[in-house]
This record gives sequence, C-alpha cells and structure tokens, in this order.
Amino acid sequence: MSGIHYSDSSQAKSHYENFPVASWLCPPALRPPIAAIYGFARTADDLADEGVATPAQRLADLAAFRADLVACVAGDTPSPRWAGVFAPLGVQIRAFGLPTQLLHDLISAFEQDIAYTGTATQPAHQYADHAELLRYCALSANPVGRLLLHLYGVSDEVALQESDAICSALQLINFWQDPSRDIPNARFYLPADLMAAHGVRRADLQALVDTQNTTQLIAQCDHMALTLMQNGFKLPARVATSVGGFAGWRAALELRCVMHGGARILHKIRKLQHRTLSQRPVINAWDGVVILAKALRQSKL
Repeated sequence: MSGIHYSDSSQAKSHYENFPVASWLCPPALRPPIAAIYGFARTADDLADEGVATPAQRLADLAAFRADLVACVAGDTPSPRWAGVFAPLGVQIRAFGLPTQLLHDLISAFEQDIAYTGTATQPAHQYADHAELLRYCALSANPVGRLLLHLYGVSDEVALQESDAICSALQLINFWQDPSRDIPNARFYLPADLMAAHGVRRADLQALVDTQNTTQLIAQCDHMALTLMQNGFKLPARVATSVGGFAGWRAALELRCVMHGGARILHKIRKLQHRTLSQRPVINAWDGVVILAKALRQSKL
C-alpha cells in the first residue's frame, strides 16, 4: 500500500517495492490504473535519483514532469518526452476520477529528497523529530494508499487515516532497514531528537559502525513504526466489507500481505539486533511464504 519507499534512498531504490503493481490479487479492471500510477511514480523516482544529473537538473526535470501532469489533467497535450507515462495516465484519470493532488504530492516528495540530500558544499538535512518524518511520509507514501482506496471506492475518513498509518509505517520501516545505504548517499532519516536522547551524533552514523547507542536508537524507531502500522490493522476488513464479494476478499488479502511484509522486515531487523548501520535485512522466498500464511490467517502484526 506504500511507496514508495517508496534511488539509492530507501523508498526509491526498490521502485515502490511495496506498491502492488497490477498484482494477480487486483480485479482485472483495476490493473490498468494501478499500472499507470506506478509508471508515473517510477518515472518521477528515476528523474530524482537515476543517472548523473546535478540536483539543479533533477529539479528542473521534475518541474517539467509536473508541468506535463498539469497539461494531462487539463486535457491538453503534454510534451512528447514522457508520452508513455501521460497517455495511459490521462485515460485512467478520466476513467476513474483520480484525485490528482495526490500525484502532485508524490512529485513534491521527490523534490524534497533532492533538496534534503547532502552535497559537497551543503550537509544533508536533519529531520528534527518523528512528526517531521511523518510530514514527509504524507507526501511520499500516503498518496499511494489513498489512490488505491479511491480505486476501490473506499473514501470514509477512518479508512483514509488507517491507510495513512500503514503507508507511513512502511516508509519508516524502509528507512530503518536501509541506513547502511542512505547515509553513504548523504540522506539522514534518523530524527535528531531521538539521536540526542540516545547520545548518537551524526558522525557516529557516518562511521556505519553499530554501537549500543545506535542499536537502541534504531530499536526505538522500529517500535514506533510497528505501533503506527498497528493503527491500520482493521483496514483490510473494512475494505473487504466495502468492496464486497471475492474482490473484497482479494483486496483485503493483498493489503494484509503488504502489512505483514513490513512487519517481516522489522522481524529481520530484530534478528540482526538492530545492527542495520552495517548490514541490511533481506526478504527471501521463505519469508514470502510466511507473509502469505500470516495474511491468510489474519494474524496480528
């Protein structure tokens, strides 16, 4: 249900690995809009992170990409540069009435990533606290869940808040899985207030050496992410009831798989004793079996 995670940053390097791209669990009618949204998000992702462009060039490309989105929404002809993205997206926007502000939010998240990444002359932005991280997740991850709920015809406020909790949690889990990759790329997501509480300095993180202080810091962040995702635990049942029938059951199962996938990553991080500054937990085929079994049993996270 998330992105993003959502580049060499945690959300982008996997190209929205948690995004259920036209999966076999989705009703066939929803596969084209999901694929169109994914194509849009992945292209923006690549503009933000792939290749050797400068930050200024990347921001200029995203500005042009946003201008083409505006043209697409207005029914005008976008530039030919991303015709393969905006031609199918325009069809799906009109067919499903997609809330396009959510697409703009995704672009804003990529722009923020570029602005916040450290350079030779400017240190990486330090997120002050959990609340600032959640404001970023509201742009980078939550739009994906809200777009999917829109496609399923689910729009009540409780469901939207539960979706936000799941998507933000998945984004944060990606962060806590990947400091060994993010930090060398001058991206810092561990919040400054928790670092100070655990006696961790930025230089300690840049050393990529696990210590008692850093593992306790990441353990607290993991706990906060799991607690956040648990706030959305009732969403699959809500979606199943709203959609109804076999389609509702499939949608709920897919959502449970995504949630248990995030929980499984946290399980792997715990097995590493939260030593993710020096190593990255990996999900394998057996983990996939465990995730599916837990989703089918509707197990707790």
